[in-house]
Amino acid sequence: MDAQGRGRADDIDPADQWVLNPNTGEYELRLGSSAPQPGVPGPRRPRPSEAGPRARGRTEAPGRTEAPGRSRPEAPGRAVPPPRRRRGAPEEPLAGRRGRRPAKKASKGRKVLLWTGGTMAFALVAGAGAAYFYIEHLNGNIASVSDDGASTGGFQKDRAINILLIGTDKRTGKGNDKYGDAGSVGHADTTILLHVSKDRSNATALSIPRDLIVDVPDCPTTQEDGTQKIIPGTRQVRFNTSLGQDGRTPSCTMRTVTELTGVKPDNFMVADFNAVKTLTSAVGGVEVCVGKDLDDPDSHLKLSKGTHTIEGEQALAFVRTRHAVGFGGDLSRIGLQQQFLSALMRKLKSNDTLTSPSKMLDLAEAGTKALTVDSQLDSIGKLKDLGLELGKLNTKNLTFTTIPVIDNPAEKVKATVVLNESTAPQVFDMIRNDVSFTAVKERKKKEAAAVAARLEGTKAPASDVRVRILNGGAVAGSAQETLSWLQNEEGVTKSENAGNAPASLAKTTLEYAPDQAGEARRLADIMGLSGAALKPGESVTNSQGLPAMTLTLGKDFKGAGVSLTTPTKAPEGVQKSTADKVECAK
Repeated sequence: MDAQGRGRADDIDPADQWVLNPNTGEYELRLGSSAPQPGVPGPRRPRPSEAGPRARGRTEAPGRTEAPGRSRPEAPGRAVPPPRRRRGAPEEPLAGRRGRRPAKKASKGRKVLLWTGGTMAFALVAGAGAAYFYIEHLNGNIASVSDDGASTGGFQKDRAINILLIGTDKRTGKGNDKYGDAGSVGHADTTILLHVSKDRSNATALSIPRDLIVDVPDCPTTQEDGTQKIIPGTRQVRFNTSLGQDGRTPSCTMRTVTELTGVKPDNFMVADFNAVKTLTSAVGGVEVCVGKDLDDPDSHLKLSKGTHTIEGEQALAFVRTRHAVGFGGDLSRIGLQQQFLSALMRKLKSNDTLTSPSKMLDLAEAGTKALTVDSQLDSIGKLKDLGLELGKLNTKNLTFTTIPVIDNPAEKVKATVVLNESTAPQVFDMIRNDVSFTAVKERKKKEAAAVAARLEGTKAPASDVRVRILNGGAVAGSAQETLSWLQNEEGVTKSENAGNAPASLAKTTLEYAPDQAGEARRLADIMGLSGAALKPGESVTNSQGLPAMTLTLGKDFKGAGVSLTTPTKAPEGVQKSTADKVECAK
């Protein structure tokens, strides 16, 4: 029960009815000395608009009911409800209520419950309204641009997530014009493809060097007036020109990443210099470690050897420095940025941040102001859903790595890099196939069990393998190419081309009957098929009327003689680190 149930008039604040008693030092409920209250509270008085033949504000005697359609004589003076009184004015007694027994004085405990209940109810309603307006405010902070059809259409909760994170070198914002090229159009200075596994057990943050030589494709781009313009692509240029150059937007960087890696991002987020400053300040700074004294006049970073908590301008200087670490180039700076992002991830997931309402509000404010997102992420609700998915990840299973590159052999003065063709394709393949760069034990156990059950055991001679080959999504002519390779180079002479499969498959499969397991293991060994590609099932009849296995070449087929086994670990020499470990910059 609150003050409303004790006979107060409409539009009277419950707090106005509580008065400090100077004799007892306690707050008491005061409803006017001339208006003693009944022991059982009645309904609230009617508003003037509710006046009529029967006023609703009258208190019924206990136990009495009235049959529908019947009316009773009105008490004198009650036909028209009294006018509302102003807050603080004494309430006039109603006719017919004088002389009643005064209500019992409420106990101290009851008063506390009345006050607390009324206040909490008000706070909840007011809080809900404030939350709505705050969410609308945050929505207003978010800047978004079109993905121009370059994305998958947005992340989904039931599949792996690929987010393209882009840091520009645009110098907009207070104090940022003092850094380097104040007139920069905003190139893709720092780019990370964040891959989160389907089961959310692990993630890979793949850094893309800005000086990597790539082909930038033609980019359909939405202009400010809503029209579309195709910005022509360019061949053999720096990756960072995929943004800003010739009016290119983040959707063009997205297309370039797809061309480069074979991974189509779900969404993108773009941050400028201000993002680093405001986000680190919002969480109270992040802790980084340097293995030597750093003094870089270009980035304005000056840190002594040891551990430091950095934020704002100092944090920006940290992620921009390159001359003071490693070999003094962009690849050295990438390592520093990965260390910084690891520290930021640890701080974001720490109790110090998650249990601080003020930090969470500051973070929401800073994050929505600092980031530009694609049109699929243009509300606080969508960002919240993405955050909940990313929040399932354990930082020890978040691996930072960089696309394997080598110095550009076409240059005498080394200024750019090109893909390391011996290792980069394997890295891209791992991300496309959702393979972790960390040793996630549960996944490893499942894969090991599948491989042990299907690949281990005796293998039949290649001359005994009977197989029909179907093209189920591979490049045209792949079935015949594979047939020729198997017969002429691998000794699988009992093979035949069966044409096209009835449906396309994403991955190559080999179906076999139980008594053909030895043949399946031999063919898997020859073609580099994984245990997952082997499908125990039924045999088919070949053109000679004999039982045969069915090999269906899927979209993942790369050509005759090219292994189809997805790597289970990163290639030797590929640099990587995990977000849960503190590493010192050197």
